[in-house]
Amino acid sequence: MKTLQFPLTKVTLIFILGILFSYFLRPIAPVTFGILAINTLLFIIVYYSLKTNSKSSFLFVIAAYLLAFSIGATTQTVHTDSNRQNNYTHYKNIFDKNHTFILTLREKLKANTFNERYIALLTSIDGKKISGRILLNIHKDSSKNNLIIGNKLKINGLLNKNSPQKNPNQFDYSKYLENKQIYAQLYADPKEIQINSEINKDIWYYTAALRTRIIQNLEKAKFSREELNVAVALIMGQQQDIDPEITQDYQYAGAVHILSVSGLHIGFILFFVTFLLKPFPNTKRGSFIKLLITIMSLFLFGVLAGLAPSVVRSVVMFSFVAIGQYLRRNTNIFHTLLISILLILLFEPSFLFDVGFQLSYAALFFIVWLQPLFANIWKPKNKILNYFWEILTVSFAAQIGTLPLSIYYFHQFPGLFFVTNLVVIPFLAIIMSLGTFVMVLAAFNWTPFYPAKILEICIFFLDKIIGYIASLEQFIIKEIPLNTPLLISCYLIIIASVLAFEQRKIKYVYGILTAIIIFQISCIATKWQVQNQTEFIVLNTTKNTQLIERNGTEATLYSNDSISKSTKNNSIVPSYLTANFSTLQHQYKLKNLIYFKGNKILLIDSSKVYPNNIHPDIILLTQSPKLNLERLLQTTNPKIIIADASNYKSIQQIWATTCMKQKIPFHSTNEKGFCAVSPK
Repeated sequence: MKTLQFPLTKVTLIFILGILFSYFLRPIAPVTFGILAINTLLFIIVYYSLKTNSKSSFLFVIAAYLLAFSIGATTQTVHTDSNRQNNYTHYKNIFDKNHTFILTLREKLKANTFNERYIALLTSIDGKKISGRILLNIHKDSSKNNLIIGNKLKINGLLNKNSPQKNPNQFDYSKYLENKQIYAQLYADPKEIQINSEINKDIWYYTAALRTRIIQNLEKAKFSREELNVAVALIMGQQQDIDPEITQDYQYAGAVHILSVSGLHIGFILFFVTFLLKPFPNTKRGSFIKLLITIMSLFLFGVLAGLAPSVVRSVVMFSFVAIGQYLRRNTNIFHTLLISILLILLFEPSFLFDVGFQLSYAALFFIVWLQPLFANIWKPKNKILNYFWEILTVSFAAQIGTLPLSIYYFHQFPGLFFVTNLVVIPFLAIIMSLGTFVMVLAAFNWTPFYPAKILEICIFFLDKIIGYIASLEQFIIKEIPLNTPLLISCYLIIIASVLAFEQRKIKYVYGILTAIIIFQISCIATKWQVQNQTEFIVLNTTKNTQLIERNGTEATLYSNDSISKSTKNNSIVPSYLTANFSTLQHQYKLKNLIYFKGNKILLIDSSKVYPNNIHPDIILLTQSPKLNLERLLQTTNPKIIIADASNYKSIQQIWATTCMKQKIPFHSTNEKGFCAVSPK
């Protein structure tokens, strides 16, 4: 594969390594700037020495790679908001007491059960100029929320630092927010919010207002709410109001990617705009005007869709395709991908850690590489057959490229993905064509009845088809374990296999064998690591108590009867088992005394019934038992007290104070997350 031989490929990979270096090691800004200055000076010296001494070419390559690495590291450091001195994380006592915040609403997020949620930009704290992004949670009440993007709000409240995951192997929402430069959350009641009459009218305000106008005009045209939410997601990338059950159906059917605006959608917009501009003359001036209109249309659509990583990536990539068309050149799609990666990460290095960004590029790369190979296997003469064959080959190429990543992040595989794509892509072509037309007219306060009704019917049938495919749960493979070494070795096998298929040379067969050996070594190492692990975990669950004991690949669950009967609906335990390559061998009802590797664990619940004259190493308090903890500590003298989330918070605070007086460690899972008990 010649792509790996491109200098741009190597520079991009080393640039990404620089971002990863700065992301994980977090060097201070002066260090990264110093490294950049040294490598820049070295690059200049080697560059000028190359003019007089051709033997310095190897040194020039090394200097270029070092410069690319240092640019990547510096880019990540510069774009990390917490490194800035005026960021709110450096404000004195920011998380310890109430402050007065002035902020501007930037983006509306999907609401949860209790709160409306927004991304907001802080402008001042207690009158002092400050910067940074926070997550604003506004409590839902009976009154209608009239807030719009661009509103300036004044709120007096306590800023809460993002709390880490409370249970093992769960989605780390705190890390997710941190990658978006959001380090804290603010909770407020609508009555406590003062709204400034002045509105910050920037590009975010105007695009949000345009989206609102389109949606309101479609609602006036009696567009069904459920289908409207899907239409807004398909065409404008706004998923905030989609029913969670519909989203789950799209996930199970293997079609969730179409709910996020990506290359498929932006490619259609490019085709649509190019078609509309055909009447323009193909003169030098006319072609240049068409290029400007095309690029502006792509970027305006990207802003309208919220500038998500997949949208930005697609807009940048297809802009280069448009430039290539203007220059009358056959644009090398691999170069286009690499340049778009460099440009995007240069301005937003945090996109590298976005799952959608990773999946999008993996899918695009393998479509460009694999699809032509699949298409050459069979070339049907019938146009209809050829159309569906192309859809199928694109679907298989994308699925092969994203399969390891999908399993790594989501631990499931939709077995009917190829059926879904055969149905979805033709439907999507109609929906995108009609939807773009209807929404453009709706933006100008005119919603044509018949096109809007046809669009609504198409989305209705699409949802029904997706729902039916998703209902065939026997074709959905769930709870597939995969760790980082296995992920890398899976990609090695895929790449080696494609190279062997493409080149048909014996040395690439050796590459496959080598990749398989690496995969086997990864499996053996993972199995050895898991089999030598032993742990006892108190999970953070609110209404019930759950304890997991794991010895290698075998796990035992201690829980209340209600949990034991509904383990299938309990997401915490399956996630833990999948991540640790384990299976649930036994389920027992909670008991007062549990022994684990030399530890004696005493459980006291609301009944307060437990064995007397026992000296436990650990006391676990559940279901808010009313007891004299100070007397209990004096008689039992445990090494640690653990309280799970089934206890009232007020009681836990009293217990924490008592334990502090007695100098005995106190662990509240509600505050610190799950508690892992180590063997003696």
